Amino acid sequence: MKKQILFWSMMSWMVSVGLPSFAQTVEDFKPSEVNQPGKLYPQVNSERKVRVQISAPEAKVVQLDLGGVKYDLTKDEKGVWTGESAPQQEGFHYYQLNVDGAAVPDPGTIYFYGAGRWGSGIEVPAHDADFYALKDVPHGLLSEMNYYSNLTKAWRRCFVYTPAGYGDNKDKRYPVLYLQHGSFEDETGWGRQGKTNLILDNLIAAGKAVPMLVVMDNGYATKPGEKSPFAASIFEEVLMNEVIPMIDAKFRTLSGREDRAIAGLSMGANQTMHIAMNNPGHFAYYGGFSGTSNYPSTEPLDATTFLNGKFKDAKAVNAQFKVFFLGLGTAEPHPFPGVVKAFRQMMDKQGIKYVYYESPDTAHEWLTWRRALNEFAPLLFK
Repeated sequence: MKKQILFWSMMSWMVSVGLPSFAQTVEDFKPSEVNQPGKLYPQVNSERKVRVQISAPEAKVVQLDLGGVKYDLTKDEKGVWTGESAPQQEGFHYYQLNVDGAAVPDPGTIYFYGAGRWGSGIEVPAHDADFYALKDVPHGLLSEMNYYSNLTKAWRRCFVYTPAGYGDNKDKRYPVLYLQHGSFEDETGWGRQGKTNLILDNLIAAGKAVPMLVVMDNGYATKPGEKSPFAASIFEEVLMNEVIPMIDAKFRTLSGREDRAIAGLSMGANQTMHIAMNNPGHFAYYGGFSGTSNYPSTEPLDATTFLNGKFKDAKAVNAQFKVFFLGLGTAEPHPFPGVVKAFRQMMDKQGIKYVYYESPDTAHEWLTWRRALNEFAPLLFK
């Protein structure tokens, strides 16, 4: 009896410390869809495990750094290191390899800007990936636009999605969604990791969304002379005084308040809430994905003081926004659930109308935000 108790105690301890179990890995790994052409690794299997491989004959220790966990790789006689992760959540994830203490991108993937660097990414196939799949439908155009900012005294860049048919009818004008990335990301995020163009293509083709322009700019903007991109932001001034007038001048837009929406994820949700509330005559739609302007506080909010009392007049806020949208993953880490909960409680107490969406089983990552955009876009400009 004592031996049985000791055995089961040891088994419980092994599980608690994360030692390998006796379960066999399912050997149905396939190359990731974001691999460089011809590269077999990284791979993902049906258990959502990620397997990586790299040749580093002189290295002493190589690890896969994914989801905040480092997994040791094993070297074979040819100096090739191979290893795999625990099962991951569905969707897109940033990762890197650690070679003798040096963090490096995986040479097998194309690179994405996230976590403040150009690095590797992996797509763990999602069960609902159809809404952002590349399909045989009319496709819009994602254009890169460089412009000089007199406010920052520097060249900047934005990306503009124009829907299918934009070039056919020169008399037709379109509403605009301004869509912002999160912290340590840039203007490439929504077009690459977020698959914005494919989501809008599919929604518009299905008749679920109104054809619209989507503008994705860099949320980091500082005064001339600032050495750090994370210094005091003047992005609101850049957007309102430079970007919006430029887009209205260069594209066939509808420029009224009811034809303009603004949204963002995480840091971008915080930024765009400030902008929407500070400029009530410019936006009739707001979307905040995984973030609100009370971040990082989870404390109860006083509507008379929060954002200088911008939410104290429920009647005015309800009149300003045709749609006020909030989205959050059910597996988001601290403090995001508490932050958004505190904001919603203030909205409920004030009697301010909003739409709330939860992305099942996703955390603070791109599948949450793809799903949120897929839910938000059909509500716009109707």
